[in-house]
Amino acid sequence: MTRSGFACFVGRPNAGKSTLLNALVGEKVAIASSKPQTTRHVIRGIVNRPDAQLILVDTPGLHRPRTLLGERLNDLVFQTWSEVDVIGVCLPANQRIGPGDEFLVGEIAALPRPPALVALATKSDLVKPARMAEHLVKIASLEDKLGIRWSCVVPVSALTDDQVDVVADELIALLPEGPRLYPDGEVTDEPLETRIAELIREAALEGVEDELPHSLTVIIDELGQREGRPADRPLLDIYASMVVERDSQKGIVIGHRGQRLREVGTAARIQIAELVGMPVYLDLKVKVVKDWQRDPKKLNRLGF
Repeated sequence: MTRSGFACFVGRPNAGKSTLLNALVGEKVAIASSKPQTTRHVIRGIVNRPDAQLILVDTPGLHRPRTLLGERLNDLVFQTWSEVDVIGVCLPANQRIGPGDEFLVGEIAALPRPPALVALATKSDLVKPARMAEHLVKIASLEDKLGIRWSCVVPVSALTDDQVDVVADELIALLPEGPRLYPDGEVTDEPLETRIAELIREAALEGVEDELPHSLTVIIDELGQREGRPADRPLLDIYASMVVERDSQKGIVIGHRGQRLREVGTAARIQIAELVGMPVYLDLKVKVVKDWQRDPKKLNRLGF
């Protein structure tokens, strides 16, 4: 008997969703950043077991949209929620459960056909047992308060790999019986170009001002192995553009005398080389596309 199906993680920004997804899959398929709204695509990570295939969907965070991009990301969230078999609600143990969490769970409960719900007390490595016990009591109390039922509650730390396998077991147990949906050995259905663009964006988001993350996207202009290289010394050429909305943001990304841009290039190149298994030549440009988040034509052109 094989089980297969879809699960997704929800939670406030920085609740550990992408880190947990990567830990379950066993390699990096979602970028993790301390900035809210880092995830923009629905990323599918695939957990393969002899008797099951769990397909994990990492959605953007639900938020109050201020731009057309924000509205489109929210639509994506609701669509995903109504299509998955189980939702893991990430409630970090080092933060109090607040109105934002309750709003999120309430929205799921209000779906015409709500999926099974699993509560995940993430970041368990950051708290003492007494605090965890208090947190678990609070999670349980949400059942009566919001009229929901948790299928199970699991404390987990993706960072120390504590109980990650238990999370996988519990999610798989809630999946329907059915055939595998992806070939064995695949860990994601994200195209290579998208994964490379995301790694560049992750590197660019480290240590920048709060206004920048939403305004920054990355386009791969050209990608291919360099011709005429010996077979044992391949090199992948990547030409990419980091797109921002204003000239002032272009200055932030480039930095003083191009220092920041060089740092981003170096950090991204290391990650990409690991992903593709060969050395990488990375050429990064910064382009200004005025107010792209609010313009339907520009959004479409940039892949949203």
